[in-house]
Amino acid sequence: MRIISGSARGRKLFSPPGQSLVIRPTSDRAREALFNVIGQRPQEAVVLDLYAGTGALGLEAFSRGAARVLFVDSSRLALDLITRNIRACAGVEEWSPETSSAVVQPRLSLIQHDLRRGLPVRQFQHKRFSLFDLIFLDPPYAKGLCQRTLHDLDDSHLLAPEGLLIAEERADEKPEDNFTTLKLIDKRVYGDTAFWIFQRMQPDTGLSRELAAHSHTTRSSHAE
Repeated sequence: MRIISGSARGRKLFSPPGQSLVIRPTSDRAREALFNVIGQRPQEAVVLDLYAGTGALGLEAFSRGAARVLFVDSSRLALDLITRNIRACAGVEEWSPETSSAVVQPRLSLIQHDLRRGLPVRQFQHKRFSLFDLIFLDPPYAKGLCQRTLHDLDDSHLLAPEGLLIAEERADEKPEDNFTTLKLIDKRVYGDTAFWIFQRMQPDTGLSRELAAHSHTTRSSHAE
């Protein structure tokens, strides 16, 4: 795995062991396709990477100009991989969640939390995060975690008014879209991976029309 574009372009990312059952990184191909869809959205964005795994989605956004990125995961393996990948992409020799304030804080932050228990909103607030311009949600496939965390996000109002929430699931899964504050505006399929793109419900700003128009010309060329 590598960072595809931006300031850390080409930087190799540390990956989980081949037989890991805990972490399933998004492929470089699917990640590149997703960032082509969202375009310039990462620039100056405040980003939340849930079930961050290796941190590849958040670090891709960081490389492309995100102002701040917050990673959340619970497994020791994920925390180790994210820490090592932050060191690589931020260009620092030493970085840890405990000492990050001396290095890259507040641009890159890491929280250890089991998202099956809900969102750690108080920890977000403690680290001075309130609203997020981009939220990536990439839980283990087909375990109901995507739907559960989507409902938590729906209730949390953490997505900024002009923000995007991108949920990744197995392509043959179909998350519900009966939310109070979130509106499904697009879906992209790349092989066995699917991205559902949500926006906060609000008067039409043109973004959903732009993504929908773009999808007609690109979806068939990327889908397998």
